[in-house]
Amino acid sequence: MLGDKIDKGQDGAPHGVEAWIWRETITVKDEDVSNISPIGSRETVAESFENRSAEQQSWLVLLMENPSSDDLLLSGLHLYLDQASEGRFLNSLKLEKSGGWLGNAAPARLQIRIAEAAKSSQHPAYQAFKKGLDQSGGFERAYPKARV
Repeated sequence: MLGDKIDKGQDGAPHGVEAWIWRETITVKDEDVSNISPIGSRETVAESFENRSAEQQSWLVLLMENPSSDDLLLSGLHLYLDQASEGRFLNSLKLEKSGGWLGNAAPARLQIRIAEAAKSSQHPAYQAFKKGLDQSGGFERAYPKARV
């Protein structure tokens, strides 16, 4: 139950990863951590775009590798851009860097949908994100121009 002590080893350190599931605490062995799916919410994705630490970037890359989580990623991206557009301070350089990173890291199947998200508003926050996305060249790498 919630609040119970977790299993600790002889050295007093907890074994594996602790996960909270509703009212129960489970412990996952270290060997099983690689099998945990990258489940998150749109708020978690938006927070990952906002902070962009190395750990959160690797989580976003893992999320992009799974086609079934594309909708979650894009709804989190929309939330991130909406929050940036509603903020009191517009950090356009940070938005450009986020767009550039996402353009370089996203697989080809997401490039069109990310470009659509960047074009969905004329607010300067969206424009800054789109500028970074365009400078990354991810869309051109995914869909090269046809030779006529």
